[in-house]
Amino acid sequence: MGERHTDEPNLLEDSHHQILSDILGSKESAKESILYSYKHGFSGFAAVLSQSQAKLIADVPGVVHVVPNRILNLHTTRSWDFLQVKPQIVDGILSEGHSGLGTIIGVMDTGIWPESESFRDDGMGKFPSRWKGICQEGNRFNRSHCNRKIIGARWYIKGYEAEFGKLSPSDGVEFLSPRDAVGHGTHTSSTASGAEVKNANFRGLAQGIARGGAPSSWLAIYKVCWATGGCSSADLLAAIDDAIFDGVDIISASLGSPPPLSTYVDDALAIGSFHAVARGISVVCSAGNTGPYPQTVINTAPWVMTVAASTIDRDFPAVITLGNNQTVVGQSFYTGRGLNKFHPIVYGADIAATNIDGTSAGSCDLETLNATLARGKVILCFQSRWQRSAAIASKSVLELKGAGVIFAQFPTKDVSCPWSFPCVQVDFEAGTSLLTYMAASRKPVVKFSFSKTVIGQQLAPEIAYFSSRGPSSLSPSVLKPDIAAPGVDILASWSPAASSKLLNSPQTKASPFNFKLDSGTSMACPHISGIVALLKGIHPKWSPAAIKSALVTTASMKDEYGQNTVAEGAPHKQADPFDYGGGNVDPNKALDPGLIYDIKPSDYVCFLYAMGYNSTAIRLMTRVHTPCHKSVKFLRNLNLPSITLPELKQRMTVSRTVTNVGPVNSIYVARIQAPAGIDVSVEPWILTFNSTTKKLKFKVTFCSQLKVQGRYSFGNLYWEDGIHVVRIPVVVRIVINNHLYSET
Repeated sequence: MGERHTDEPNLLEDSHHQILSDILGSKESAKESILYSYKHGFSGFAAVLSQSQAKLIADVPGVVHVVPNRILNLHTTRSWDFLQVKPQIVDGILSEGHSGLGTIIGVMDTGIWPESESFRDDGMGKFPSRWKGICQEGNRFNRSHCNRKIIGARWYIKGYEAEFGKLSPSDGVEFLSPRDAVGHGTHTSSTASGAEVKNANFRGLAQGIARGGAPSSWLAIYKVCWATGGCSSADLLAAIDDAIFDGVDIISASLGSPPPLSTYVDDALAIGSFHAVARGISVVCSAGNTGPYPQTVINTAPWVMTVAASTIDRDFPAVITLGNNQTVVGQSFYTGRGLNKFHPIVYGADIAATNIDGTSAGSCDLETLNATLARGKVILCFQSRWQRSAAIASKSVLELKGAGVIFAQFPTKDVSCPWSFPCVQVDFEAGTSLLTYMAASRKPVVKFSFSKTVIGQQLAPEIAYFSSRGPSSLSPSVLKPDIAAPGVDILASWSPAASSKLLNSPQTKASPFNFKLDSGTSMACPHISGIVALLKGIHPKWSPAAIKSALVTTASMKDEYGQNTVAEGAPHKQADPFDYGGGNVDPNKALDPGLIYDIKPSDYVCFLYAMGYNSTAIRLMTRVHTPCHKSVKFLRNLNLPSITLPELKQRMTVSRTVTNVGPVNSIYVARIQAPAGIDVSVEPWILTFNSTTKKLKFKVTFCSQLKVQGRYSFGNLYWEDGIHVVRIPVVVRIVINNHLYSET
């Protein structure tokens, strides 16, 4: 029945009963027929009716639509089902990995909201005897907040306070404890290892069953980031140090610094993670959110797993209806008040404030619009080079008491419109069509529909626009990112304290929310952390490098319809290894990779020598003495599950060693997809494994066919035995050596 005509729920319920009474003949029949009276978000009711009765009600004035009831299946909040990590697959990674039972995930983030349903400890066993962690008390956090799910919690602030001064909890912005005031840490922790929560949603959107990837794993929380100033590297290093002592199996770190990158011997995360990996702890990091530009990827140390962000097959369409009954579809998270009503629409550039140029006003930057002309209107804003944010446009219009925003921008599936104000995100084509309508109409008006949740109508996965891209600016011979995982519009638990701070809009009158949709490589990182927990449960003796290899060599380059994965950008393009490393993670295939590319910690030390770092710096970082030659050959021969040659001049040979983890007696045959302009040969091209031969070395020779300066080109090297397909990406850039260049 559309919008409520009164704010009195009882009056609405009475009107629903009256309609039924008129159709069914009595109040008693109406009471027996009605199941639910919808009286809060909108007006309507559910009742048991015959088809003829339903047709009669459809003709009642005020009834918008009558629809038959349907039986729906329970849906997860999607990302884990999209990855096929679900209990219904009997021999899948979730079942085989016993939901992560026995593994401990250490999360370096903004803390945790322990009361969240995602951190219930129902069915969780007692933490293992090897666990040495503590539950550190503090502001609104005591030992009782740890349980059999959250088995440890610590907080670190000394480095932060040394940089910024004392942090006071009295202003309500932060908690001097492991308690999360931001929401980010709660989100990442529940994504990796949250318990099952039914009917989870964000203000009615993405409704379903929320759960983490390894719901039976234990969580150890290390609060190193603060609401008012980020994360201190000193605090981070202390936290990693404690995590190693405590006995975590995985470190999940959705944090980092944008380029320029610090050298590995100066990077706290690289140093700390080296020590963790040397002790068998897998370290998973986010790739950064400064895409789609090249050389922006962060956390590029070869011993960590660096995760790019991709989309899933869920979107949140909202319909814009024009005064001529034409419609435009965009995306939105807004489900609040003030919708389904026509408002005048104006273009921001046409209502620029005095002395403000049309470009700034056209993107609705702060303090660029005329307050009188904006009041009560929907403002059409176009993203510009200087103002790229739908959130800023919405804030600008909200401050002037505008009715809403339509923000036209480059195409992307990441919804950046704020949820607290009527805002619909459209692409430039849709925005231009709105301008055409406005020019042709004397009094142009628009109205918004409520946002909906739609699954299965989007090609996915695609690499997110914001996801940072390779090559690594610090070590271009190391392919980064390593892999891609869902990181766009991910629903997970949130801190009510953080949501309370956001609920200050006059357009938004709601209780603090416990789940939130969020995007970023920060959201992709814990997906891989959860998968690593499952793999460690199945293969407890595998090294961090072996686990990374299993994920990279089984990753997919295709979307769910078998088409090549697309990377969002300007323009969109076919994804390549600088977008997603090995590809989109395929957890169930990673169970049985066939072959792995393993690396010993001492190999990483030799890699550092090959990078040119001096012996003193390396010893300070690694605390181990390994005899190594300062040969640049080691850069390309590090046994990574990829081959990257940033400077191929004429001919170059690299070596790799594979370990058989499949059937004892196996024969693998090489297959090459050569990068453009390159001849590639493999020696030997057949690998035969048996009970005494478990590791074999092979060489790959690259010869340039071109005598011109080239760009990076991409290919793949496959090893196949009829069951397993072990693929590593190959990345090569041809350069002209000085001799050839002088001759030309």
